[in-house]
Amino acid sequence: MIGKDKLFSTFEKVVRSSRADETEIVFIGTTSGLTRYANSIIHQNVNETNAKILIRTVIGKRIGVASTNSLVLNDLKATVRNSFEIAKYQRDNQYFAGLPEPQDYAEVKTSVEETARFAPKDRARLVKKIFVRGNRRKYTMAGAFATGESEVAVFNSNGVRCYQPMTTASINIVAMSKDSSGFAVGLSRNVDDIDPVALADVAVEKARLSRRPKPLKPGDYEVVLEPSAIGEAFEWINYVGFGSKAFQEKTSFLSGNIGKKVMHESVTIYDDANDPSGFALPFDFEGVPKQKVYFVEKGVGKGVVYDRLAANKEGVSSTGHALTADSHGEGAIGLNIFLDTGDKTEEEMIASVEHGILVTRFHYVNGFVDTPKAALTGMTRDGTFLIENGQIKHGIRNLRFTDSMLRAFSTVKGVSKDRKLIPAWWDDVGCIAAPTFHLGSFKFTGTTDF
Repeated sequence: MIGKDKLFSTFEKVVRSSRADETEIVFIGTTSGLTRYANSIIHQNVNETNAKILIRTVIGKRIGVASTNSLVLNDLKATVRNSFEIAKYQRDNQYFAGLPEPQDYAEVKTSVEETARFAPKDRARLVKKIFVRGNRRKYTMAGAFATGESEVAVFNSNGVRCYQPMTTASINIVAMSKDSSGFAVGLSRNVDDIDPVALADVAVEKARLSRRPKPLKPGDYEVVLEPSAIGEAFEWINYVGFGSKAFQEKTSFLSGNIGKKVMHESVTIYDDANDPSGFALPFDFEGVPKQKVYFVEKGVGKGVVYDRLAANKEGVSSTGHALTADSHGEGAIGLNIFLDTGDKTEEEMIASVEHGILVTRFHYVNGFVDTPKAALTGMTRDGTFLIENGQIKHGIRNLRFTDSMLRAFSTVKGVSKDRKLIPAWWDDVGCIAAPTFHLGSFKFTGTTDF
C-alpha cells in the first residue's frame, strides 16, 4: 500500500503542472495473490502488484483522458500533457458541468490486516485442506483462491480528496467425479471469514448427490435458485437494466416502467455502497458520494443509477455511480447490488416443491437476448437436481434456459432469510448479495449430454 499522504502529495505536484482549466487524477493500486488448482494439484501460485492512474483534463467543455501505471513524477506529468493534448482536439461535451467539488463521505472499514498480509504459502496451506476433504470421498478438486489489497484515490483541482484502502478474499471450489460435479464459493473482506473446509464439504456433497445424473425433458419447472445462480443472473440484469445508459437508450426493462409493477412484490433490489455487510466503497470514481438507489422495490420499478454526465442529460443529480474516466461511455453502473431477503430457509422452500429443479449455479449466461424483457439464456452447472414431493431425488443432466427474468421473478413463491456475497467482475469495489429464490415457473429450453 502506498498510502493517502504520499499519493496526495505526489498528485498535488502533478495538478500544479497542468495547463488545463480542471484536472482530475484517479488512482487504483492493487497487490493481488492468486492460487489456482486443478486435479487436486496447485498449478499456479502468484502475486502481482500494479497500478492504474487515469488523468482527466478539461478545457472548457472539452475533455481528454490519458493513463499510466507509473507513479514517477515525470511520467505523471507527461501523462497530464498527453491528456491535455487530447482535450484540445475534442468537441465540446454539452452535458459536462465541470468536475465535482468536495463533499462529505461515509466512513466505512474496508481493509482487514489479516487479509492484507495473507501470503501465497497461507493460501496453499488452506488449499491443501480442500484436497484432503476431496480425497476422503475420492473427488478431485479444482478452483481458485485469491487474496489481495487495493487502494482507490480520487484527486482533483477543485479540492476533491477521496481515499479508500480495501482488502478482498475469494475462493471458488469445484468437486468432480467422472459424471458429476459440485460447487461452493466464499467472498469477504476478511480472509478469516472464509472456511475452505466447510465450503469443500458443500462442493463434495453436491457432487455426491449428483452422481449418475438422469436426463430431464426441457419445459417449464418450479425452481429453487441458490445464491450463486442468482448472482450470475443479476450480474447481467444489473448491466443491461440498472445503469443510466441502458435506461436513456430505452433498452433497459425499467425504461417506461418506473412506478409500474415489473416483478413479484417480494422482490426488492437496490445498490448500497455504504453497507459494510457488502463490499462498501463510499464514493465513485469522480469523487461523488454514493447514494442508496432502489431499482425495484416490492416488485415496482423505481429508478437507475447516474454519474454526472448522465444526470445532467436527464436533468437529475448524480447518485454517485460514475465509472473511471476511460469508461464514461458506458454510463453509470451499480457495483453494490443487494437483493432483499425473505422469511424462508432453503430447506423449507425445497420441501414445498412437488416437482421441480434445484439449481446451484449458472454459466455461459447471455443477457443481450431481449433486454427490454430482461431475457437471459444460459446453462446450469455443478449441481442440478430433481426435486419431487419436497425431496431432492437425484442429479439431472445440465439444462439450457431461456426466459424473461421479469416473467420468472413475477412467480416468486419464497425467498430465503439469509443471503451470501457472490463475486462479480468488479469484486474489489463491490459484489452481489443474493438470497435463495423459489420461483413458481422457469423455462428450460434445451438439454445436454452431461
